[in-house]
Amino acid sequence: MENAVTVSGLTRRYGDFCAVDGLDLVVQQGECLAVLGPNGAGKTTTIEILEGYRHRDAGDVRVLGVDPATADRHWRARLGIVLQSASDFGDLSVRESIDHFARFYPHPRATAEVLEITGLSEKSDARNSSLSGGQRRRLDVALGIVGRPELLFLDEPTTGFDPEARQVFWHLIDRLKSEGTTIVLTTHYLEEADALADRVVVVARGRKVADTTPALLGRRTSEDVRVSWWESEQRHDAITSTPTAFIATLSQRLGGEIPQLEVARPTLEQAYLELLEEGEK
Repeated sequence: MENAVTVSGLTRRYGDFCAVDGLDLVVQQGECLAVLGPNGAGKTTTIEILEGYRHRDAGDVRVLGVDPATADRHWRARLGIVLQSASDFGDLSVRESIDHFARFYPHPRATAEVLEITGLSEKSDARNSSLSGGQRRRLDVALGIVGRPELLFLDEPTTGFDPEARQVFWHLIDRLKSEGTTIVLTTHYLEEADALADRVVVVARGRKVADTTPALLGRRTSEDVRVSWWESEQRHDAITSTPTAFIATLSQRLGGEIPQLEVARPTLEQAYLELLEEGEK
C-alpha cells in the first residue's frame, strides 16, 4: 500500500533561520499521526508545505502520490484542512458556511451529518460572528471534514475547546479513523496525542527527535520506575529497575510504613520533555 505522505530531507529557511532542517517523515494510509513539539519547532511550517500552502527550499515531498508544489484542484479536493487560526465568515450562519464549502467537493457529507458529528446542530442557524471561540473552532473542523477527505490535516484543532467539546472531537477522530481517513494532527495536548495517535513524531529545532508509538515514547516502557517518599522533612526520589526490592529495603530502614510513598513509570509528558531537552542540545 502506498504511503499517504512521504517526506525526505525537507528543508525550509527564513533568512538565516532554518525552520525545518532535513526532516524525514512517513505517514501510512489510514493511520493517525500526531506531530509534537514546542512553539517554533517547525510543525506548522511542515504541515503547510504538505498542504501546498508554503514552498520548500529542499527535499522531496509526496502527499497522496503528488508533489504539493505542483498539485491541481482535484488533488486538493482529496484533502481536508483545519488551519491553526479560526476562519471568519461572520455574515454567514453555521449551516450556510457548511453548505457553501460542500459545493467545492464532488461527494460531500450531508450538512445535517456534519452538524451532528461536530456538535453544532443547536447552532446551525446562528451567525458565525455570534459563536464562542470553541464553537468557531468546531466550525473549522466541520469545514475540514465536509468533503470526506482521504487525508485530514489538523493543526492544533482543539485550542479553545472545553473538556466536553474535546471529548466530542475525540469521538469524531475515532469515527474518521474507522472510515479509513488518514489524519495528521499537531497538538500541544499530550493526553490528546496519547488518546488519538497511532504514532507520534517529536520535532525540535526543525529536526525529528523521535518517531514511535505513544506507548513507546522515551522511557515509558523501560524497566525503570520512579519511587518517591517523605523522609527527614523533605521529598526524596529514586529511579530503580527493582522497585519491590527497593521498597522492601526502604520500609525496613524506616521501620515499616513509608510516608507519602509513590511509585510511577514515566508519563508521556515526562518522556516528551526529556526528548525536547535532548533535541535542544
